[in-house]
Amino acid sequence: MVLPIEHFILALLPVAVYALLRDKQLPSLQLVAVTFFGSQFPDLIDKPLAYELHLIPSGRVFMHSLPFAVPLSIAVIAYAVRTDRTRLGAAFAFAHLSHLVADNQQLLHPNPYVSSDLLWPLQPPVVRPAVPQWVGEGAMNLHLWTGFSVAILALAAYILAVDLKTHLE
Repeated sequence: MVLPIEHFILALLPVAVYALLRDKQLPSLQLVAVTFFGSQFPDLIDKPLAYELHLIPSGRVFMHSLPFAVPLSIAVIAYAVRTDRTRLGAAFAFAHLSHLVADNQQLLHPNPYVSSDLLWPLQPPVVRPAVPQWVGEGAMNLHLWTGFSVAILALAAYILAVDLKTHLE
């Protein structure tokens, strides 16, 4: 299991190196924030949907799945290009997709293979316990994660709504 901080570090390091090489300075706070959001995005969506609301079969499908992640990444980059923030859109897409690679480390083995989770709903998900180990006794960790997810997603939705309003006027 890859921890949230590990997802963030794995996504931020290449983004920071790119910023350092290209701009000769550390990445902006906005770029770091977008990278953080992208690196957590699959878990912010999928964990509550799977384990709190029971709407999807696992916390490793939907936004962890290429049939959803790739079109979303394309849409984010297209919006970023249209609003002259290509770097931010690319950082989100890279961070989101790096999350998928980190969760599916078999992609990096000498004999790589694609997990059926990455192809859900075209393939059935990998069978996992109904309650993941990180949830813990009494589901407090799940409730905390769901609360964190709702707060972050609400903030992101607000920022996007304001941004859309600004760019549509």
